[in-house]
Amino acid sequence: MEEIQKSYDGETLVIKNMNMDVTRGEFLTMLGPSGSGKTTCLMMVAGFEPATHGEIYLNDRPINKVPPHKRGIGMVFQDYALFPHMTVAENLEFPLKVRKMSKEECKQRIKRVLDMVQLRGFEGRRPSQLSGGQQQRIAVARSMVFDPDLILMDEPLGALDKNLREQMQLEIRHIHERLGVTVIYVTHDQSEALTMSDRIAVFDDGVIQQLAHPDKLYEEPENAFVAHFIGENNRLLGNILEADDKNCKIELDSKDIIQAKNVNIAGIGNRTTLSLRPERVIIEPAPGSMPNIFNARVEELIYLGDHIRTRLKVCGHDDFVVKVANSSARAALNKGETVKIGWNIEDCRALDPSG
Repeated sequence: MEEIQKSYDGETLVIKNMNMDVTRGEFLTMLGPSGSGKTTCLMMVAGFEPATHGEIYLNDRPINKVPPHKRGIGMVFQDYALFPHMTVAENLEFPLKVRKMSKEECKQRIKRVLDMVQLRGFEGRRPSQLSGGQQQRIAVARSMVFDPDLILMDEPLGALDKNLREQMQLEIRHIHERLGVTVIYVTHDQSEALTMSDRIAVFDDGVIQQLAHPDKLYEEPENAFVAHFIGENNRLLGNILEADDKNCKIELDSKDIIQAKNVNIAGIGNRTTLSLRPERVIIEPAPGSMPNIFNARVEELIYLGDHIRTRLKVCGHDDFVVKVANSSARAALNKGETVKIGWNIEDCRALDPSG
């Protein structure tokens, strides 16, 4: 995509000067809240929405003026879009008939994709005779049956329950790994994006805020929006007292002083947002072992099986969260008690004040 813009009314841009490359064979996810522009972007790639400005390329070929059915793109929707009056085999055969493939070739391709999604023997059933997960697998198989250059998936697991959704995430990921087909996937579910993707484009207000591998997005967010949207995050606001190329010193609104990593700040005297992941905070660190150590009061303890979600009051905030691993080595915590907590400079990222 080059300099892509989209406006529905000729004035307000819902996609703003977007540039993005997708590598052949990549699983790229567009992630963002409702109204962020991710589905609009997907619909422009599919050809269902025209771009107001810019050019979209597929295999180095401009496709803005190519109609959807001639783009060689497979599509999977949230509602599956299977023909209810057709059998599974007939649903799978439909895109092949449109491309005027022979009966024998259709038969071989249908057999191959049913093996891929582990539904051989379901050829004669209609969609109403399939479970939600089976319908979703048939929809995925139909998108792949004609060997498309690209597959687009728009919230394809949104209608499934939690357990089936998690199972299908892994199945789609494994199918992608076996075939090596290029996939662009749209979701608002961050855990789904982290589980399935080679790279994730985080959308907000029609702009890609950050495009990176899942671990980099989580560990190294470039701005406050990404830090807040990907995973749980403690946010502290303050003024920049000192800064160099690597680190900075922040005075919080509570007057506490924190040392943080300089990631994206405006300069000395300006406001900044500090981002700190709950699992990076240490309970009762050894004295002098890290630069940021504070007294905190335990406000709430929530048992979540593999960890204890601990809400603390510290540095003027009563919603500061720490995740304490549920192991034999964990310290016993009690509501109302005061404890020491600490974190390292590199785990506390100074970002822009927005968000």
